[in-house]
Amino acid sequence: MTCGTVIGSKWEKYRKLVDGGKTPKDALDEVGLKRYCCRNFMLTHVDIIDEVAKYKIVSKK
Repeated sequence: MTCGTVIGSKWEKYRKLVDGGKTPKDALDEVGLKRYCCRNFMLTHVDIIDEVAKYKIVSKK
Protein backbone atom coordinates (compact mmCIF):
# COMPACT_ATOMS: atom_id res chain seq x y z
CA MET A 1 0.00 0.00 0.00
CA THR A 2 1.54 3.28 -1.06
CA CYS A 3 0.58 6.81 -2.01
CA GLY A 4 3.13 6.78 -4.84
CA THR A 5 5.45 9.43 -3.41
CA VAL A 6 9.09 9.01 -4.45
CA ILE A 7 11.11 8.64 -1.24
CA GLY A 8 14.39 7.14 -2.46
CA SER A 9 16.11 10.51 -2.49
CA LYS A 10 15.52 10.86 1.26
CA TRP A 11 17.22 7.60 2.27
CA GLU A 12 20.79 8.91 2.66
CA LYS A 13 19.75 11.88 4.80
CA TYR A 14 17.52 9.64 6.92
CA ARG A 15 20.36 7.12 7.49
CA LYS A 16 22.81 9.88 8.44
CA LEU A 17 20.36 11.31 10.96
CA VAL A 18 19.67 7.91 12.55
CA ASP A 19 23.36 6.99 12.57
CA GLY A 20 24.03 10.38 14.16
CA GLY A 21 21.83 9.56 17.13
CA LYS A 22 18.36 10.79 16.17
CA THR A 23 15.38 8.54 16.76
CA PRO A 24 13.74 7.13 13.62
CA LYS A 25 10.64 9.22 14.40
CA ASP A 26 12.62 12.46 14.60
CA ALA A 27 14.62 11.58 11.48
CA LEU A 28 11.45 10.87 9.48
CA ASP A 29 9.96 14.16 10.65
CA GLU A 30 13.12 16.03 9.66
CA VAL A 31 13.26 14.59 6.13
CA GLY A 32 9.61 15.52 5.67
CA LEU A 33 7.89 12.13 5.58
CA LYS A 34 4.46 12.59 7.17
CA ARG A 35 2.29 9.85 5.61
CA TYR A 36 2.25 6.46 7.28
CA CYS A 37 2.90 4.66 3.98
CA CYS A 38 6.13 6.60 3.35
CA ARG A 39 7.25 6.18 6.95
CA ASN A 40 6.53 2.44 6.77
CA PHE A 41 8.65 1.96 3.66
CA MET A 42 11.55 3.90 5.16
CA LEU A 43 11.41 2.05 8.49
CA THR A 44 11.20 -1.42 6.96
CA HIS A 45 13.75 -0.95 4.16
CA VAL A 46 16.74 -3.29 4.29
CA ASP A 47 19.79 -1.80 2.61
CA ILE A 48 21.48 -4.83 0.98
CA ILE A 49 23.00 -3.32 -2.18
CA ASP A 50 26.55 -3.63 -0.82
CA GLU A 51 25.99 -7.35 -0.19
CA VAL A 52 24.29 -8.05 -3.53
CA ALA A 53 26.83 -6.06 -5.55
CA LYS A 54 29.54 -8.62 -4.68
CA TYR A 55 27.90 -11.24 -6.89
CA LYS A 56 27.68 -11.61 -10.64
CA ILE A 57 24.59 -12.97 -12.34
CA VAL A 58 25.46 -15.72 -14.80
CA SER A 59 23.07 -16.36 -17.66
CA LYS A 60 22.49 -19.98 -18.67
CA LYS A 61 22.25 -20.19 -22.46
